Amino acid sequence: MRPREEQRIKSGHLWVYRNELSDVIPAESGALVRVSTFDGASMGTGFYNPQSKIAIRLLGGEIENVDTDFFIQRIGAAQAVRERVLPGETAYRVVFGEADLMSGLIVDRYGDYLVVQTLAAGMDRRMPQIVDALLAVFPNVKGIVEKNMAATRTREGLDLREGVIRGTVPDTVDIVENGLNLRIDLAGGQKTGYFLDQKINRRTVASFAEGKRVLDCFCNVGGFALNAARAGAAEAVGIDSSAAAVAAARRNAELNGLANCRFEQANVFDLLREQVQQGRTWDIVVLDPPSFAKSRSAVKGAQAGYAELNRTAMKLLAPGGLLVSASCTQLVPESMLMDILYRESARLRRRLRLLHRGGQAPDHPVLLAMPETQYLKFLVFDVVQC
Repeated sequence: MRPREEQRIKSGHLWVYRNELSDVIPAESGALVRVSTFDGASMGTGFYNPQSKIAIRLLGGEIENVDTDFFIQRIGAAQAVRERVLPGETAYRVVFGEADLMSGLIVDRYGDYLVVQTLAAGMDRRMPQIVDALLAVFPNVKGIVEKNMAATRTREGLDLREGVIRGTVPDTVDIVENGLNLRIDLAGGQKTGYFLDQKINRRTVASFAEGKRVLDCFCNVGGFALNAARAGAAEAVGIDSSAAAVAAARRNAELNGLANCRFEQANVFDLLREQVQQGRTWDIVVLDPPSFAKSRSAVKGAQAGYAELNRTAMKLLAPGGLLVSASCTQLVPESMLMDILYRESARLRRRLRLLHRGGQAPDHPVLLAMPETQYLKFLVFDVVQC
């Protein structure tokens, strides 16, 4: 590394950027390399990628050989954490990249099936060893799906691909979450098939939902609306722009016999504006949009998007209603989201009172030295009556 560039790495951060290196490394993409300070002290080993802005992804120590045994040890350790924090669950994130000292690797479990994403060259090059290790840790697995269509791979110089890479996988897989039966499309669904990180937050919304009218915006396959309906909501309506997601949400409602739950395909921004004009009100509005910013240059636009979305939602709240505002944009910290909500509530002369704050489920742990692993914000407010 260049002189005086090593302090962040010494503090535990796992990414070495290209402009922090003093020399061009004569190694191929995905090679295991050792990082040292300018005066020669070792900082550990990691995977190198000359095509990426993140030139080296460290593995959290001095690793001599990254083979199947290495992955068995690391994945086994990650699985032990999940068994401790989410006992009895069968659908959860097994490996969360840097938080499990496996930068660029994501593994989700859905019962007897696993979904794998390799988002960096070092992990992608070692997919055969990763698969062998997964079968050793989970000997009863029936099939493994590769979901490698993320734009991140393009920036890493990797091709896009997806499909079954081991065993067989049915068109849909049944899981249970918070007592709900859910049918998930692992191959065709978004991300790895389901948004597992909101598991605990969906329980929170359910705890407020009995007898209430609930609007779930960006509902995907029904998560918040289904949990609210099961908890006794008077009405739970989910909105998503994806026809496939809405069809899956309706299927999940039928699977659980939830007659108080329905789903519509629509642009959320347009629908909220229309409902304001119509004078419609809701007791609970849930906002769980996709990420609004993938780069720092997009943060200003993201702020505007969150402002409009939350402002319009507040106009739809009945007296004493609840605003549930989530953000998965890592580049928008909670303090920034709070400022946006404060400004927009002040514009509308609404007093918001924070009742609950949450984050990603514990199967998506946060590595304290890497703020990049903390991304999900989840805030529940009520509108104070004067």
